[in-house]
Amino acid sequence: MSLSKALRLRTDPTIFFSATACMVIFLAALIIAPTAIGAFFEGGRAWVVTNLGWFFILGVNIWLGFLVWSACSRHGHIVLGRTGTKPDFSNMSWFTMLFAGGIGTVLMFWGVAEPMSHFATPPREGVEPHSIEASRDAMAFSLYHLGLHTWTIFTLPGLAFAYFIHRYDLPVRVSSVFYPLLKEGIHGPIGKTIDVVAILGTLFGVAVSLGLGSSQIAAGLSELTGFENTTWMRIGIIAVLTLVAVGSIVAGLDSGVKLLSNINIGMAVLLMIFVLVTGSTLFLLRGIVQTVGIYFSQLPGLAFWNDMLAYAHESGDGWGWQGSWTVFYWAWTVTWSPFIGIFVARISKGRTIREFVMGVLLAPSAFTLIWFAVFGWQAMQIDGIGETARAAMGDSAGELSAAVAESVPLAMFAFFEHFPFTTFVQGLAVVIVAIFFATSSDSASLVVDMLCTGEETPGPTHQRVYWGVAEGTIAGMLIWLAGDAGLNALQQVITVIGLPIFVLVFMMIPSLIKGFASEEIQHVEIKDDPALDNL
Repeated sequence: MSLSKALRLRTDPTIFFSATACMVIFLAALIIAPTAIGAFFEGGRAWVVTNLGWFFILGVNIWLGFLVWSACSRHGHIVLGRTGTKPDFSNMSWFTMLFAGGIGTVLMFWGVAEPMSHFATPPREGVEPHSIEASRDAMAFSLYHLGLHTWTIFTLPGLAFAYFIHRYDLPVRVSSVFYPLLKEGIHGPIGKTIDVVAILGTLFGVAVSLGLGSSQIAAGLSELTGFENTTWMRIGIIAVLTLVAVGSIVAGLDSGVKLLSNINIGMAVLLMIFVLVTGSTLFLLRGIVQTVGIYFSQLPGLAFWNDMLAYAHESGDGWGWQGSWTVFYWAWTVTWSPFIGIFVARISKGRTIREFVMGVLLAPSAFTLIWFAVFGWQAMQIDGIGETARAAMGDSAGELSAAVAESVPLAMFAFFEHFPFTTFVQGLAVVIVAIFFATSSDSASLVVDMLCTGEETPGPTHQRVYWGVAEGTIAGMLIWLAGDAGLNALQQVITVIGLPIFVLVFMMIPSLIKGFASEEIQHVEIKDDPALDNL
């Protein structure tokens, strides 16, 4: 009897056990030689940022251009499914699920922290901290990082998965995307290697998110209860989040993941409305409108800006602002791309390429813009924008930016100290963050399981639970070994892990182009028996 049968697994043994072996080896190395492993990732991150930071920045712009071309070209009418396939969800339900899929955790962690960080420490030379110009740049950089470009990183893999899996009935695996390039090789060693790398990238991407989430929750609990924010507290929080995720996995997609997601979306929207109503409402409404102009007027320049002059002027080591921000974001986000991509592909069956690209790029980006406009502008106003406002505020000017500089995870909770019902709202924020990260973990576990089985139907419960526990274990180990330097350590790991995933996603473009080229002349729909051999 094979080991997979003995363990009652329904999976591809090579992919499952190879991914497990790599994960165990990494965790064992962390325990045996944490200093050496830490030095390896520190050096790896420095090399990636110094030599390939430009590649990450240029690459995401190329992806965005390709997606726009795909939607506007003659291929935009192609249906992501067999001939006659209709969408499973209404537009409203589809947009809601897109929001649930991948932005909640990011918005809660960075909604206040990123604008305030750039406001107090402007990325570009010559911009005065806390000035009006700094406030505009802070909003522009925040939306550049978490608007269209972030969703580009999710949309490209999502389009590739939806096209090849739904249209050609290939297995639910990352390797299926490369059928035009590898043919039957997707079922061989190369294809399985691709799938193992994608699984490991997803596990580490979610583990980093759990690590960031534990830091934010610990900061919030420390603020509410007065307990010291320690490494053991953060590990305990990861354990609790993992238990919640496992409970959701056991409950199933509809009863667990869907229920938690719907509850959390509602609470997050109510939190944003609370800030809008109890804060400087007129100022924020005007800010939302102006933010649209700021974003789109500055986006072309920001999209290709890569610290070239600072690199030449300082020391040539390439270790600067963008290494800690833009490159980290793109590396972290791309490790989520198999997870979010498959999730988005699954709910988008029956959509045309044009509908898919426009919907997945624009709907979440629009909500992100509103969220950052509300939280970001309100935070900067509380801190004081410009010399005149700061002089009028006296000693209270700069308090919020100082709190963010001291602790990024504490940013959201320090922000709510300036609102009514402070303790209640801070407690609600802790709950929202916890559920967001738990739902990310349980959803990722389901997707990793799909990548192993190659099927959309869930595998055995214990098999899915295994991946949920694995994500929590990796996050706990990274936090435990990194201690107080946990956030920096997580950035180092994810930048290195993200590089091979980034290259894989890049290669999806020639694969899609070849797939589009195989469509029949005059854009006739492929019949029920697609000619895969012509790809």
